[in-house]
Amino acid sequence: GLNTELYYKNREMGETFSIVPTSATSGEGIPDLLLLLIQWAQKTMVEKLTYVDNVQCTVLEVKVIEGHGTTIDVVLVNGVLHEGDQIVVCGSQGPIVTSIRSLLTPQPLKEIRVKGTYMHHREVKAAQCIKITAQGLEQAVAGTALHVIGPGEDVEEAKKTAMEDMKSVMSRIDKSGEGVYVQASTLGSLEALLEFLKSPDVQIPIRGIGIGPVHKKDIMKAGAMLERRIEYATVLAFDVKVTTEARELADKMGVKIFCADIIYHLFDQFKVYIKNIKEEKKKETASEVVFPCVLKILPKGVIKSKDPIILGVNVIDGILKVGTPICILKKIENLTEFMNIGRIASIQINNQPLDYAKKGQEVAIKIDSNHGEQKTFGRHFGSDDELISHISRRSMDILKTSYRDEISEDEWKLVLKLQKLFKIL
Repeated sequence: GLNTELYYKNREMGETFSIVPTSATSGEGIPDLLLLLIQWAQKTMVEKLTYVDNVQCTVLEVKVIEGHGTTIDVVLVNGVLHEGDQIVVCGSQGPIVTSIRSLLTPQPLKEIRVKGTYMHHREVKAAQCIKITAQGLEQAVAGTALHVIGPGEDVEEAKKTAMEDMKSVMSRIDKSGEGVYVQASTLGSLEALLEFLKSPDVQIPIRGIGIGPVHKKDIMKAGAMLERRIEYATVLAFDVKVTTEARELADKMGVKIFCADIIYHLFDQFKVYIKNIKEEKKKETASEVVFPCVLKILPKGVIKSKDPIILGVNVIDGILKVGTPICILKKIENLTEFMNIGRIASIQINNQPLDYAKKGQEVAIKIDSNHGEQKTFGRHFGSDDELISHISRRSMDILKTSYRDEISEDEWKLVLKLQKLFKIL
């Protein structure tokens, strides 16, 4: 085992591991953890700590501050930033090239997140958290690197370098153009959410992405799916706010917005929504869906030969359900014709009613002509004829979109076999 002790009681840091209690709810313990890391680094890694002139800087947050306009909070890890430095920042609409107008830091013993007066600096040396004011930062992407363009450096090359952070994210967008719209607070949280949505256990297609609060333009982009796949006309908002205008537009258009600070909660909300959508679709198409089946009439299985026809059958393949339209295949010379017999009105086994029968079961079925032309066993068809479900292009589409998870691979192969038989395009 490991020797452990609460960090404020630990007097032998080299031999005993320190434990720092933290709270994700209140944030308590985080300052203590950071202090412990600094103390540990200063105590044991002084010789390895080196200062590097190359600027290493990351955008933490994009904010609008009264009197300063749009600003970015950055953490400067290495190097020096000066007022007037030309910088390149990754933007949601492309690289942003601008110049530093002001370098601001909070008053001593104050956090940068807390409103108040700021201290102005002509230059800031690492390592510090800084607020930068400059023009054109509205589209800056939190979580990306800030690059300083030095004398003689190629601006176009700096632009490409700045946008590399977005390449991996953009590659996750579904090429078909179908999927949900995803919004997150920073590039890092967006990458984490996209990684989760693309995992094998989830597999939710992504049509578009955004960083920062959800605005009307994001709702418009998500609303493009209303006419194609209504279940994907949704915005998954992870750890971001939704503006009042965006929520009003979403309600008007019928776009769903799901908000959560935890990825799994966001997925659970969406999963429930998709389940409800599928259930609604099933109810709407219940009268049109046709499951694939092939039936063989049992010897001495004819109980009633006229409408309603009652037969004993063996389910050779597929799944037989109440309401399935049944037909037989007739070959006349070189032509193949199909004769509709009627719909399955009921299924029984040992006088017990069933909703469905699977491959290998022997059951009694009642076939109703549904007020069409009445067929008679012995005149229109016989015991040598196989009874097959009469599928159509419409019924195949319904099976694929609403019932695919209820059909086994063998049953779907039968659907494809019947598709060729009925010459469905």
